Amino acid sequence: MSTKPINFQSFFRGTMAGRISICFLFLFAFSLLASLSSQTSADESEVKEFVLTLDHSNFSDTVDKHNLIVVEFYAPWCGHCKKLAPEYEKAASILSSHDPPVVLAKIDADDEKNRDLASEFEVRGYPTIKILRNGGKNVQEYKGPYEADGIVDYLKKQSGPASTEIKCVDDATAVIGENKVAIVGVFPGFSGEEFDNYTLLTEKLRADYDFGHTLNAKHLPRGESSVAGPIVRLFKPFDELFVDFQDFHVEALEKFVEESSVPVVTVFNNDLSNYPFVVKYFSSPNTKVMLFINFTAEGAESFKSKYRETAEQYRQQGVSFLVGDVKFTKGHFQYFGVKEDQVPLIIIQHSDGKKYFKPNMEPDHISTWFKAYKDGNIAPYLKSEPIPEANNEPIKVVVGGSLQDIFFNSGKNVLLEFYSAWCGYCTELAPMLEEVAVSYQSDADVIIAKLDGIANDIPSETFEVKGYPIVYFRSASGKISKYDGNRTKEDIIEFIEKNRDKPAQQEQRKDEQEKRKDEL
Repeated sequence: MSTKPINFQSFFRGTMAGRISICFLFLFAFSLLASLSSQTSADESEVKEFVLTLDHSNFSDTVDKHNLIVVEFYAPWCGHCKKLAPEYEKAASILSSHDPPVVLAKIDADDEKNRDLASEFEVRGYPTIKILRNGGKNVQEYKGPYEADGIVDYLKKQSGPASTEIKCVDDATAVIGENKVAIVGVFPGFSGEEFDNYTLLTEKLRADYDFGHTLNAKHLPRGESSVAGPIVRLFKPFDELFVDFQDFHVEALEKFVEESSVPVVTVFNNDLSNYPFVVKYFSSPNTKVMLFINFTAEGAESFKSKYRETAEQYRQQGVSFLVGDVKFTKGHFQYFGVKEDQVPLIIIQHSDGKKYFKPNMEPDHISTWFKAYKDGNIAPYLKSEPIPEANNEPIKVVVGGSLQDIFFNSGKNVLLEFYSAWCGYCTELAPMLEEVAVSYQSDADVIIAKLDGIANDIPSETFEVKGYPIVYFRSASGKISKYDGNRTKEDIIEFIEKNRDKPAQQEQRKDEQEKRKDEL
């Protein structure tokens, strides 16, 4: 598993709520490269480019020719793509001399002509890197570092065998290491159904783990050394340190690896060796339980102990647990809209975005509160900015706490933009929306509004927000539609006029509703 650090506030939003560009995930990783110049000299600009440039016209033909090709999906405006570019080019130069050569390519996924390819490869943000094997028949996510040397080392492993034969203790040390999850198959011979299924597993998960295979368990650092196999031994730097498994059905092996490679309680602090497990935690579809405490405060160990007891009780019920040091996880407080003076606190988040929150938790209350949550006796928590006291500008400000009143219950025709402060496209759209709002200032039946999707919760059951800006419209009668037209004043106004309810229609519907009430 990769040890690249990332911005977890952004990662958290991107993976669990699906509302933020993956481009933002790389902020932390690229901060490590701050000391490196991102500018190339005039001489360097004339040097041969080793990264292939692809587009919709040559993508398939190029991929078909390669048993292994690495493709970066980028956007020209993405700052992190620009920072990656010199590292990616340097890696491509080095890997061109590898035996066999590893080809690195790139494609502008933001170009309208290439967007079908971006959709096909499930590109949801930039940069996204995919490893394509066997002429594109097998596709894996790139999960390595984002600096040149790290890219080279990671892809050299990806270009070789998925599993390394372990013939001695030194071989075992190279595969297993100290701070990562590694899997080794012990076999009486390298043939048969068990070995074949293990090989299939290694090919499927090679982007995530290091694999080895051996005829002699005595070479391995932990576990019974006299076993002849077949057996799979998973090594990990936490909990019980190793686990053995003997069901060689591929699906069972994969489930075993995925479940055993996660700590009972994932630790989120400034230790880089923990980051792969934090990434895995936030990538999981499980319900996520997070305890945030000050690791150096008095009573911290008591918190960890009581929390672990609860984790051990519920971890097999589709729930994952994490403990974070408040000193190094402040981005989460901004994301959840909570404050440091509410620590120690527990936050629970479901895959649908629903949250539960307990501030100023006591160690002895963890188990009781969590049971109350499991029993359905804890109300969900809504993240919201304060409702504005004055809301007199042409574009009305909507927050989590006023979304129901303004969008759903106002009885008006409402155009609502979901935006984020860092989104370049949102900045471009802003003056257009302002002009639209001014055009409707004298129309009491139309509201033009905006909601900060980072600072406020968005109901995922109503709105599909996977990036910004996203614009939705609700007619006065309640019909909700998504705006997918051009981002011009004229097109937006045409959309509103086409979908709105006119005053006469509103009065007619109101009369019909009142008539039905009278009949009841």
